Amino acid sequence: MFDPTLSSAPHSSDKPIGEKPGMNISPLDLRQQRFRVAFRGFDRIEVTSFLAAVADDYEQALRETDRLRQDLARMEAVLNEHREHEKNLRNTLMTAQKLSDDIKEHAGQEARRIVREAEGRAEIVLEKTQLRVDDIQREIDGLKLKRREVETSIESTILTLRNTLDYVRERDQRESDDKILIHRPRQTSEQPQPHEETTPWAASR
Repeated sequence: MFDPTLSSAPHSSDKPIGEKPGMNISPLDLRQQRFRVAFRGFDRIEVTSFLAAVADDYEQALRETDRLRQDLARMEAVLNEHREHEKNLRNTLMTAQKLSDDIKEHAGQEARRIVREAEGRAEIVLEKTQLRVDDIQREIDGLKLKRREVETSIESTILTLRNTLDYVRERDQRESDDKILIHRPRQTSEQPQPHEETTPWAASR
């Protein structure tokens, strides 16, 4: 309870500048405060009414302060929660960005690997194709050589057959001429000349 003897205490203005006066009076103290009766003093009813009004205002101020303090604590809790959510969201975004970068990097590496493998396979296919083309070209050259050999052999055979045919025709013609001479009357003054027989090799010359 507030003690009236405290009224003789030094005034707050006598305290050093910057020092905050203490606030130890409660609304109940204001309502229960009693003053001594002095000559020519204040009206007791007015003082009591004033103190009651001040106590009510002071109590309302304390309640409002307490409510504001609770609201502040609640807002700080909400703010901390939002900050925690923001932190988690930021971490999630950073993780997602890192994951996206890793996926892009992995995809790029995989694409480069696929391209290298495709180029390697293409080079192998080209090499095999070139080797096959070379083999086919050699086969074609061999067939051309064989065709020339066959053509030369056929031409030689045709020439031999032609010479043989000419020889047979000439021989048949000589035999026919000899038969004609045998049946023709002989003249004493003429002596038959020996007939020289030709061969196919001689005819070919």
